[in-house]
Amino acid sequence: MPSTSRAPSRSTGLALAVIVTCQLMVVLDATVVNIALAPIQRALHFSPAGLSWVVDAYSLAFGGLLLLGGRAGDIFGRRRMLVAGLALFTLASAVGGLATDSAMLLAARAVQGIGAALASPNTLSLITATFPEGPARNRALGVFTAVSAGGGSLGLVLGGFLTSEASWRWVLFINVPIGLAIIALAPRVVTEPPRNGGRVDLIGAALATGGLTGVTFAVIRLAEHGSAALVAGPAAVGVALLVGFVVTQTRRADPLLPLRLVTDRLRGPSYLGVLLVPSVMFGVFFLLSQYLELTLHFSAIRTGWAFLPLTGMIFLSSRITPRIVASVGARPLLLFGLCVLTVATFWISRATPSGGYLTDLLGPFTLFGIGAGCCFMPLSVVILTGVPAADAGAASGAMQTMQQTGGALGVAALTAVASSHGRQGALEVAAGVIVVALALAFTLIRPARPEALDGEGDAEVGVLVAMAE
Repeated sequence: MPSTSRAPSRSTGLALAVIVTCQLMVVLDATVVNIALAPIQRALHFSPAGLSWVVDAYSLAFGGLLLLGGRAGDIFGRRRMLVAGLALFTLASAVGGLATDSAMLLAARAVQGIGAALASPNTLSLITATFPEGPARNRALGVFTAVSAGGGSLGLVLGGFLTSEASWRWVLFINVPIGLAIIALAPRVVTEPPRNGGRVDLIGAALATGGLTGVTFAVIRLAEHGSAALVAGPAAVGVALLVGFVVTQTRRADPLLPLRLVTDRLRGPSYLGVLLVPSVMFGVFFLLSQYLELTLHFSAIRTGWAFLPLTGMIFLSSRITPRIVASVGARPLLLFGLCVLTVATFWISRATPSGGYLTDLLGPFTLFGIGAGCCFMPLSVVILTGVPAADAGAASGAMQTMQQTGGALGVAALTAVASSHGRQGALEVAAGVIVVALALAFTLIRPARPEALDGEGDAEVGVLVAMAE
């Protein structure tokens, strides 16, 4: 049809800018505070282990409520939920920037995560509604994918610049003018897709978020006090809430997470891979930003620039990997990416206090970016290929939930290990986690090659490949 090959109009181009900027903001905020952690700790008197909550309060609220945010968009309108979520995110950013104590900052970060969970799940469907199927949509999806893949590492660079040139408070304040601009523009330039019926599963969302928070709190408390007896209660409550979430999902006609997705032979292990890889990535970002600032005595802006090779490689890989997946299949690229990520993480663990950036970190940072960039695309293909239309939103929402949850748990767990065994020990554990993900992929993730897929699968892979064009 002529509409499928038509160049985007000025209005659709502006709509894409609004949608992608929203996605970039919520992805950036998972990591943009990392470079500001040292001045935040000094200003608001955080303990070393408690400091991880500055990252985890956001990631847990974001990950735990993503499925609810996607479902709410189906029912109440995706553009409406994007604007509402972004308004909450922007307000919380302003409050966080004004924080006078640790509790105020953590509360603001949690509310930021709630706002992100309402806004982020609705961005992809708004692109689909705005751009007709064909080259225009594929180019828009390509921009969206690059932003989603590299936004977390880009946050480290931006955080370094803002902390150095202004103050740590500006890693939060910067969201306010951008958020207000998007809130004003979105109703004018972004199309509102048709709504679906259904009900919002508030109980399921509360159980999932409470369970994840309980488990993460137990891990962070273990890092602070070193006593298993002190964490047994929160851990047990967290596990009980997660079990309750699973039970409620089996009994609902319209669950937030259809359990058939995670029990599928291929999707189940792939979801676990999506949990494990970000757990290492976010944990490494957290530990290495502190190593650069506190051990090597880098300035904030120099620390941010130090992550640039890693960021660049993730962006570059995200543009190349779709074509490779179409050519050789998802599994070979996934295995390659996990192997490279293992080597890079172990290499990073060898950095010493007397070492230097060029000799100890530049090489592994570059490899880390390549490995990470080669992992997400194959896992996404395995998870999304052949998903029934009724489960498409839940499948992608569950994938985002696993990413954010993995990041939060990774920061908490590696901080706990670092408190007991030092940074090197924590990074060795991180390399071990990637080895587990590699073994999982090698033994259990064996998808069909693209040419062997059925018609529905071919269409999914075709869209993903087109993202690179």
